[in-house]
Amino acid sequence: MSPASRYTYLGPEGTFTEAALHTLPEAATRQLTPMVSVPAALDAVRSGEAQAAFVPIENSVEGGVTATLDELASGSPLMIYREVLLPIAFALLVRPGTALGDVKTVTGHPVAQPQVRKWLASNLPDALWESAASNADGARLVQEGRYDAAFAGEFAAATYGLEPLVTGIHDAENAVTRFVLVGRPARPAAPTGADKTSTVFWLRRDHPGALLEVLQEFAARGVNMMRIESRPTGEGIGRYCFSVDCEGHVQDRRVGDVLMGLKRACREVRFLGSYPRADEQPPTLRAGTGDDDFVAAADWLTRCLDGGG
Repeated sequence: MSPASRYTYLGPEGTFTEAALHTLPEAATRQLTPMVSVPAALDAVRSGEAQAAFVPIENSVEGGVTATLDELASGSPLMIYREVLLPIAFALLVRPGTALGDVKTVTGHPVAQPQVRKWLASNLPDALWESAASNADGARLVQEGRYDAAFAGEFAAATYGLEPLVTGIHDAENAVTRFVLVGRPARPAAPTGADKTSTVFWLRRDHPGALLEVLQEFAARGVNMMRIESRPTGEGIGRYCFSVDCEGHVQDRRVGDVLMGLKRACREVRFLGSYPRADEQPPTLRAGTGDDDFVAAADWLTRCLDGGG
């Protein structure tokens, strides 16, 4: 298949990322290629070797996936086109014949550890945890005999010749991981009425109230921020950029106005896309913040300039 038919994803086979990717209808007609890391998956898109990459970006327990946030904030620009929410529960995968008392070492992705920490403390308090590149890679390491058990999706057991010793493991009920489909920049899809817009911005200068001034761009226009996280820029201690998701689409007057406000106020702004919300929840608009309100205000200003206001 050509690069135009290829999707990369955080591998190896058997990751939650792969399971989430298969929920996209178009996955059935694409060549799905596992990659060793989030940067490798995204770099394949930047180089033109793949049409899109599918990677985790946020977990309801641990927060943002820093590798993805940092990659989207650096390098040549990319855009988010879709998101998927996947409920997460882990299984403890072991080689056949392993009992719980035999487990002395465990592995899994670093994001998995906070989601199973209490279960580990109660059931395997003396087990040594070491992180793996992914949960599926942890399963592979167990298959090779390097660890006694791995926390991964139950569906990964067959791929690696393992058995699920315990299933349904999670410290937090209803834990969810959010994944995004990322491609090269292009015109965003048309608004659906239940959309999300993602950006990264860098403050122009550090002074008291600098971040507040930027956040007021959202508040003044009634745009709800769904997530904000700071990430170090590498320029020195205390130097951060801010990754933001907000309700709405860039074609919505209030959202477009926010982005223009950010562009005026910030040193740099990177637009990461407007795309349908996976939960299909429309925004709740505050009075005076709908598109009709912006049109009416612009018309009024025109009349004022014409002497008829």
